[in-house]
Amino acid sequence: MRYAIIAAGEGSRLTQEGVALPKPLVEVGGESLILRLLRIFMVHGATEICVICNDRTPLVEARLKEIQTAGISLSPSAEKTTVPLRFVVKSTPSSMHSFYELADWLDGDEPFVLTTVDTVFRETEFAEYLAAFKSCLAAGNDGLMGVTTYVDDEKPLYVETDRRQRITAFADAVGGTTKRIETADEGSGTYVSAGIYGLTPKALQTLRTCVARGESRMRNFQRALLRDGLQLQAWAFSKVLDVDHQSDIAKAEEFLKE
Repeated sequence: MRYAIIAAGEGSRLTQEGVALPKPLVEVGGESLILRLLRIFMVHGATEICVICNDRTPLVEARLKEIQTAGISLSPSAEKTTVPLRFVVKSTPSSMHSFYELADWLDGDEPFVLTTVDTVFRETEFAEYLAAFKSCLAAGNDGLMGVTTYVDDEKPLYVETDRRQRITAFADAVGGTTKRIETADEGSGTYVSAGIYGLTPKALQTLRTCVARGESRMRNFQRALLRDGLQLQAWAFSKVLDVDHQSDIAKAEEFLKE
């Protein structure tokens, strides 16, 4: 399984609130956000981890170089393990463009899981999600999107599903500003996106088309996946947090203790 991390945001809200470190190096529970994701992905069979960080955070670039050289420990008492890490240093105008910069590395015949660096989830649930992703692909689907009923985003993306947890629409509001795709067995399931995307390389053509026509938001990419006929399923996490504000750090730490 390949994994990808978008760590190219500026973290401006954290900086304005007095957090000195760039977002990927902010610690939650004694572990930086970027290291936490790398460790979890390594535990779950990463064949390659692709990361993008911006060119205004040399500390992040230096940390990634260190990890490439020295590896990481997968547990407090373990020896360091080599990480199959590739990263690019480039500032981009949006998360979609950051994803686009990783697309060539993610192409091929292997599925991948993409997330942003500040996404905080329970490791046990992530393991269940990965198992469901493999089953989802075996059933002929094109992707499994992490969703939740817990709203932690200032501008959440709502995800509508039918009774089989097939995604039928991505909308900016409950009830949707986006036309719902009609299905024979529609249900009333509504979630918000958790920012965890399990996809096959087939999705990369949609991504490239979105960038070519000037799209810039990840939610528009997700809508385009449905328009292009990709079959996407939803998998519900109990809760997923984003670290956007200083107060989110303590909130995330408490969440991981629950």
